[in-house]
Amino acid sequence: MQFGIKTPPQHCTWQDMVDIWQITDSIPTFSSCWNFDHFYPLVGDPKGTCMESWVTLSALTCMTSRVRVGCMVTGAPYRHPAVTANMALTLDIVSGGRLNLGLGAGWFEPECQAYGIDLKPMKERMDRFEESVQIIRSLMANETTDFEGNHFQLKEARAEPKGIQPGGPPVIIGGGGEKRTLKIAAMYADHWNLSFASPEQFSAKKAVLARHCEDIGRNLDEIECSVQIALPADQAPNESADLAACLRDAGVDTVIFTLRNPYRTDIIEPLGKALESLR
Repeated sequence: MQFGIKTPPQHCTWQDMVDIWQITDSIPTFSSCWNFDHFYPLVGDPKGTCMESWVTLSALTCMTSRVRVGCMVTGAPYRHPAVTANMALTLDIVSGGRLNLGLGAGWFEPECQAYGIDLKPMKERMDRFEESVQIIRSLMANETTDFEGNHFQLKEARAEPKGIQPGGPPVIIGGGGEKRTLKIAAMYADHWNLSFASPEQFSAKKAVLARHCEDIGRNLDEIECSVQIALPADQAPNESADLAACLRDAGVDTVIFTLRNPYRTDIIEPLGKALESLR
């Protein structure tokens, strides 16, 4: 089993994030570090601060050397997929091949309404997301990409230079929508992530993912499965380890601990020690 630490860039300082990522990078129990892609905070004071995801991700990548890095997940409505593909390929080079590329359809209405971002009704949103994933995968792997969709059209499009990882960074699809999100994960994901789910909820969603894989003739074992769980600043390490053990028993490959404010570096090392027996 693998473990990651996620620091949403909300209600915190830049140095808070640097400190957490650097201590996580120094502890072998943890294999990855993550942030999220939002402009407004998701918890706490909705008028609080929230730093941009890919700027912080790029800088934090350069302040670590071992852990894999990623944004869980990059929202499709915020950037053209060709822009996302070029960002990912460049950061894969900068990171020395440590990037995981998280992708999601988008959902947070307040920031979209405030900024005039067209989130779209659900069907159109998912259609656009599926087109985005296809375009990103093609641009990262192929010399040129032609694409004629309802939302995007590309003609002999290029994304160079390619990243260090062949075919581009592993693609993570985040979400639990059973009709579309899990189908898209079955078709295109190297890694599927479910947020804040119990072992029972995870098992039910994984069964749906398995059916989608069976329908398209794909082996479910090709897809890494992860779950995010909250890590409050005052939660006992053994309690967190017990939650991770239950998820492991349900078939989770990776648990990502999402920190809650205030961010404290002194909880990372005890958590790593409590998790050692589960690796």
